[in-house]
Amino acid sequence: MIPALMPTYNRADLAFERGEGAWLYTTDGRRFLDFAAGIATCSVGHANPHLVKTIAEQAAKVMHVSNLFRVPQAERLAARLVEATFADSVFFCNSGAEANEGMVKAVRRAQAKNGHPERMRIICFDGAFHGRTLGMLSATGNPTYLDGFGERAPGFDHVPLNNMNALRNAVTAETAGVMLEPVQGESGIKPADKRFLQELRTMCDEFGLYLAFDEVQTGVGRTGKLFAHEWAGVEPDIMSAAKGLGGGFPIGAILAREEIAKHLTPGTHGTTFGGNPLACAAANAVLDIILAPGFLDQVQKRAAFLDGLLDGLIADHPDVFSERRGLGLLIGLRCVPKVGDVMCAAQQQGLLTVSAGDNVLRLVPPLTITEQDCREAADRLRKAAEAIRAATLETAP
Repeated sequence: MIPALMPTYNRADLAFERGEGAWLYTTDGRRFLDFAAGIATCSVGHANPHLVKTIAEQAAKVMHVSNLFRVPQAERLAARLVEATFADSVFFCNSGAEANEGMVKAVRRAQAKNGHPERMRIICFDGAFHGRTLGMLSATGNPTYLDGFGERAPGFDHVPLNNMNALRNAVTAETAGVMLEPVQGESGIKPADKRFLQELRTMCDEFGLYLAFDEVQTGVGRTGKLFAHEWAGVEPDIMSAAKGLGGGFPIGAILAREEIAKHLTPGTHGTTFGGNPLACAAANAVLDIILAPGFLDQVQKRAAFLDGLLDGLIADHPDVFSERRGLGLLIGLRCVPKVGDVMCAAQQQGLLTVSAGDNVLRLVPPLTITEQDCREAADRLRKAAEAIRAATLETAP
């Protein structure tokens, strides 16, 4: 018999009742170091005092009023994001997939209103992941995710990442823009080359295309910059954000230059829950922490410290880990055994991780981790690797 909760996930048999910082505690009293962070979402850790206080205070006042009225919390959040980024205007929604859907709509509408209604196609990249809606499954292009859901939504073309020749060859008179993640997450923590991003910006300017960055996973401090594209010294025309923006509370955002945003006039796009007082209060609290002087520098230092520990782990256990990838605290360890086996072994050692494509173990801890948290994680991964090695020796002929 099917369970009451639809079986769309292969859930681990763990139920957490509380958290503190980088730690989670189960209903049966076990303690886990959380290097999954709700899949790169709990950006400021569990039960962060400032975030908890802000949410509680706002919830006691008003949670939702709809976008038929002004929302001061949203106005403040938008102004802060505009001040901190390339953007001139911001639209709030509820999730990364929604933000990406809206981003594609905005790019197409801006091209149409600028006299190019034929420009409706978006170039995406092999290995991308943009969300689970029908439109974003088509932008993602993964046949496994599309299986059983009918025809693909039209208007998306795919080329290999970091291949400028293939990208230029894919541009046609119907191309509206290019959409990509600065670091591909789901397919195995694969960064776009800095030079490729720089040449991509030049190419979009050359052909009159809009450059759209999906920073749902890479944004809000995850890589040690507020947004990952800053590492390459380029700016998009439009960008999506979500995950870490609310610190665990659902919120997504589309950040855009005026030349795109001005075409999203009343009636062209909308949301019931997006940008409500509670979500925006949470996001403002997260920005209080992440935009504080020195915070992002500290993320970079923690990432470098953790990278050093992980490189030592790889050197000592080449039979389990073959490579480290990523940027900042978006880290991938390519595994030699099946990544699911490594993830389970880590979980048995009290460490929570996430799998990714290309047999990669993903480490995306809260941005507030301490050096001791990093040492604990590396130590637990080392014990997991030793357990895998021992199990392999036992089963060897």
